[in-house]
Amino acid sequence: MTSAVACNTEELLAVLMSREIRDWEISACGAVSMIPAAALLLAEATHAPNADIIILGSEQLDRNLGKDIHFLSQRGKLDLFFHSAIQFDAEGNFNLHVVGDPNAPELRLPGGYGSGLMSYTAKRILFFRTEHTTRTFVPKVDFVSGAMVTPPSIKRPQDNFKIFTTMAVLVFDRGTNSYRLESVHEGFTPQQVQERTGFSLGSLEGIPMTPPPTEEELRTLRTEVKERMIETGTYPQWARTILQPA
Repeated sequence: MTSAVACNTEELLAVLMSREIRDWEISACGAVSMIPAAALLLAEATHAPNADIIILGSEQLDRNLGKDIHFLSQRGKLDLFFHSAIQFDAEGNFNLHVVGDPNAPELRLPGGYGSGLMSYTAKRILFFRTEHTTRTFVPKVDFVSGAMVTPPSIKRPQDNFKIFTTMAVLVFDRGTNSYRLESVHEGFTPQQVQERTGFSLGSLEGIPMTPPPTEEELRTLRTEVKERMIETGTYPQWARTILQPA
């Protein structure tokens, strides 16, 4: 991965996702979500100092809301939640449960931990995936853990959903119930992204490049954010290993 300032994939995704976090909003990520945790802390250290952040699994930033975050979302108080998934499909479904036949799976995963519910009730959802291949973006998921599409009679707060990957930023448009490319990361082309996606991404014309991380964003990530992750027990080993020296 190359950019105006060299960075690794995890740093790239953390920076890109941090830009989506808004000041004065409540934003959260689930357990074992190192990249979103870094993104939340980066936003707080830069453009969103008044953001209320919740990081499940952190020793100091969990705020004992692990069991209550779902109720926070159901009450319409959670502005942003980060999700990942093992599979996404053309219809807007995502899979966090099994790979292969659900009755005899090749791989059984921990499950959704309420993600199906939260994908309906959080005001905004950002997905991320550290892989962009046809085994991740498939025509039809093996198991539906949650969906980005609902019947017209069901009220839902979100407009669109974004997925941040190692190659691009994808948008699932709830108006058309289809995907489109928002931007492509430096070093890739829209055609390459389409080739590694198991369904149509629509028109590939005029797709802009993703604005790469700035020197200041990476400096803050590698210093202030890294130090805070270590000090607060927020995936400290990951921070030491993945976030590069400033």
